[in-house]
Amino acid sequence: MTDLDHMTTNPFDDDKLHEECGVFGIYGHKEAAAHVALGLHALQHRGQEACGIFSYDGQQFHSHKGMGLVGDNFSDQAVMAQLKGNASIGHVRYATTGGTVLRNVQPLFAEFEFGGFCIAHNGNLTNTQAVRRTLVRRGCIFQSDMDTEVIVHLVAVSLYANVEDRLIDALRQIEGAYSLVAMTKDAMIGVRDPFGVRPLALGKLDETYILSSESCAFDIIGAEFVRDVDPGEVIIIDKNGVRSIKPFGNTAGRFCVFEYIYFARPDSQIEDRSVYGVRKAIGAELARESGVDADMVVPVPDSGVPSAIGYAAEAKIAFELGIIRNHYVGRTFIEPTQEIRHLGVRMKHNANLNEVKGKRIILVDDSIVRGTTSKKIVEMMRQAGAAEVHMRISSPPTAWPCFYGIDTPKREKLLAGQYTIDEMAEIIGADSLGFISIDGMYRAVGEAKRNNDAPQFCDACFTGEYPTRLQDRDDDLSDERQPTLPLLAEQGK
Repeated sequence: MTDLDHMTTNPFDDDKLHEECGVFGIYGHKEAAAHVALGLHALQHRGQEACGIFSYDGQQFHSHKGMGLVGDNFSDQAVMAQLKGNASIGHVRYATTGGTVLRNVQPLFAEFEFGGFCIAHNGNLTNTQAVRRTLVRRGCIFQSDMDTEVIVHLVAVSLYANVEDRLIDALRQIEGAYSLVAMTKDAMIGVRDPFGVRPLALGKLDETYILSSESCAFDIIGAEFVRDVDPGEVIIIDKNGVRSIKPFGNTAGRFCVFEYIYFARPDSQIEDRSVYGVRKAIGAELARESGVDADMVVPVPDSGVPSAIGYAAEAKIAFELGIIRNHYVGRTFIEPTQEIRHLGVRMKHNANLNEVKGKRIILVDDSIVRGTTSKKIVEMMRQAGAAEVHMRISSPPTAWPCFYGIDTPKREKLLAGQYTIDEMAEIIGADSLGFISIDGMYRAVGEAKRNNDAPQFCDACFTGEYPTRLQDRDDDLSDERQPTLPLLAEQGK
């Protein structure tokens, strides 16, 4: 019996790497908060646990935060009427640090000597614990357990005169991944970490400038995509327009390649690449590398669809919707007993029996994490009468945890961290299993191959090569290695 047999599948956790967060801000528009709410709707895929919006009307800041989806919190006209002003920023959250409680919902806000300051953060810092301990010793009082609040306190204790320099001073003391949108009474500021791990884009609506995690959010409000914010770039938007400074020097970017594979919306453009086009190219590359005779290619919806289209076109095999997804699954009153958990995948996915029966099928999905859902989907295809079930994955094996804003299990819970590909195929019950290679993935994104001396992307979840120090992780490991003191009774006292 494998570890997998002891695992259960929560009907509301489909065994995916969860999106991190999304940020959106607009400066200089009379309906700023309404546009932010629309932008957050477009970024909802990046976080569904909570959301928040701040606005500024020239005199004071206004805010509303809530647990749940954007539509659940910002559809009330009375709520939106309170969010006055021509500047506004917002955030959708999936918790990567900090518990799921209202005090951890962003944007965060603080009153400084220069006035109000609010900030929204996508990413994850890797030296939070050490910096936080230093700040607490200096007398800082934390109101949340989020890494984002560390930035707020670093701004507070900075000795620089203006808010731009204070924020840059704060960012020089942190490590990890961050795309930030901040707002003061005079400006909106966007920042991307020196490696550019997380996305951030600049847009424009008439004479109004916008910052967003993804370009797809510009479309919903009729704005144009101007460009990506560069790694290590600070964008300042105020009454005089847009300024750009690069206080961290020139650093070779290490954008998260998993944004192309899964996280970003297919209709976004990031780093001069169409996300949808990259996913189709990954599928085509996967077909060249890991082809198998079959009657049809079946995507695991919805994230597997573009790669399955690319695979089918390259392999000249029929593309069919052999699995139908129920898009209306939400929370339920049903107690998630073991039996109900076992049926959980069917709440989201169901076999298209007439298409699958008697056919040799290739399932295409974006990743395998714990393997629980993959196993149940293969079982579903078998029960629907598939003659053969082959699985192809449009990413390399996910064998290492992410520390940059993606919620991943520890390595011992990652199937690829414990087993070979052949062993994984046996565990999930597939006739064969194939992953795209590292170089194949790079070719699909537009590079000839991976530069092993200086990788062009952050691919640490596949390679274990992290672009920054992981001080929090190393401190945790150090604590685990400390010998525990024996109980006094055991010492004979």
